[in-house]
Parts: sequence; C-alpha cells; structure tokens
Amino acid sequence: MARINSKRIKIGGMTQLLIDLKPRRCDADVFINTPIDVTNLCKYIDKRKKAGDRITYFHAFLLALAKTIYNKPKLNRYVKNRHMYEHTNVSISFVAKVEFEDDSEEVMLIIDVAPDDNINTISKKIGDKVKELREKKMELKGANGVLDVLGALPNIIRVPLINFLMWTDEKGLLPKSLQEDDLYFASAIVTDLGTFKSDSIYHNNTNFGTASSITSIGEVKDEIRIVNGKQETYKACKFGINFDERIADGFYLIKSFKILEYILNNPETLEDRADTKYELDK
Repeated sequence: MARINSKRIKIGGMTQLLIDLKPRRCDADVFINTPIDVTNLCKYIDKRKKAGDRITYFHAFLLALAKTIYNKPKLNRYVKNRHMYEHTNVSISFVAKVEFEDDSEEVMLIIDVAPDDNINTISKKIGDKVKELREKKMELKGANGVLDVLGALPNIIRVPLINFLMWTDEKGLLPKSLQEDDLYFASAIVTDLGTFKSDSIYHNNTNFGTASSITSIGEVKDEIRIVNGKQETYKACKFGINFDERIADGFYLIKSFKILEYILNNPETLEDRADTKYELDK
C-alpha cells in the first residue's frame, strides 16, 4: 500500500522478525535522557542576538535534530502494517500555545526542513508560523480543524470513530486532509520544556501516525564538572529522546546522538545546509 510522502523500504529478516514480535510502536520504546554541553551554542546565540538576529535555543535544537536526520536517514523511517517506510521529506512537529496561560488553546504545528534550509531560514519559518498563530490569523485546518468536533462527540460515537481512524492509519487509508498539521505525521516530534523552566522528561510514543521518535528538551542551565582536578562550570541541556527500536539498531542510534552533539558543540554548522554530511571519527 502506497503511503503519503513515504516510500517502502526493503528490510532484512532479523528486522522483520523484530517487527513481528513487536508489531506496535509502543512495544518497541528505547529511551535516552542525557545532558549535552551547549556552552558554545549559548555563546553563538548571544552573538547572533547582539547582531539583531531573532534566533532562539528552540530554533537551534529543531534544526540540529533535522540535520541529524539528514545525516542518519534511518531516523526518518517508521513501521506500519508490519512494513518499513521512509519519509521522502524531513519535518519536525511540536505543539504551540496560543497564549502562555494554563487554559490556553494548543495548536499542532509542523515545520518542513528543506535540504537547503539553515538556521536563518528555519528561524523565519518558525517565527512566522508562531506569530500567525498568536495573532490568531492562522486558519485551523487538517487535524487542528477537527479536534474540537471529534472531542465533542459522545463516547458511543467518538470511540469507534477514533478506532476506525487508527485502523485507516495503519493500513495507509487515512485521508491526507486529516494528516495535515497533525504532529504525529512528521519525521519527529519535539516538546520544548525549557521554555517553562523544566528539565527534560520521558515522553511516551504513540502507535498513531508516522513519527518514530519524540524528543523532550529541557532548560539550559549551569552544571559543574571536574576537569584536571578542578571544578568547571558549563552550560548544559538535557535531552530525553524516545526511539522506536525497530527502525535502527543501538549502534546506529548512538552514532546519531554523537552527530547531534557535534552539531550543538559546533553551532556554526547550523549555518550549513540542512543536508550537509558530517563524517565523525569512528
């Protein structure tokens, strides 16, 4: 069955058997929660802000994740109906609040990261979308447009309807209009808890949609480490990343994480094309 913005991938026998043993994404969770040194990134962002550029940590983190996916394309894969697929584009999704209030409306947003995007173009893409949302000029369509309608239905209608939609998703029959602006239909999902002065958390994945990972980003803050017997203060940010282990083995995932670290430790790379390849020492 052909799927939207995806191509089917041939896989080996071991991977196929793993999928058969763990047919649901939520059965195949692997998780890492670890700090990354972002001292250089902090200096870079401060420098750009002093120059008048509207660049934030979230912009940098989102692009760094996208660049990692371009370098490690297996991260752009997902499993549906016991087959492996790969997205033909790279996209990162997140939820944005219309206002910073407890009961404020939340809207799902997806940022498509083109091969020639960099920190400047991505900052503009995100800034424009969030501004349009906060000024309430954004037309809520696709998944955003039907959430309130579905949520208002009585249980006797809503529950079987949701089950049916999940079945159509599994079989590749879910209408494209319902996948539009649905954060679960992206390469990866990001939740930025640092904005709320919180650390990263373990965030469960879902069987619905095509995103095989969810990344929780914590607050950037001072940490202490020992270097040559002396205490040293540095800037750190915790990343909690939940993967579907069926899309790639542990060795591949660790190498992917090393690329993410490299990009954030060398923030000038954010000015490169999103699809720039980085060959790290083995």
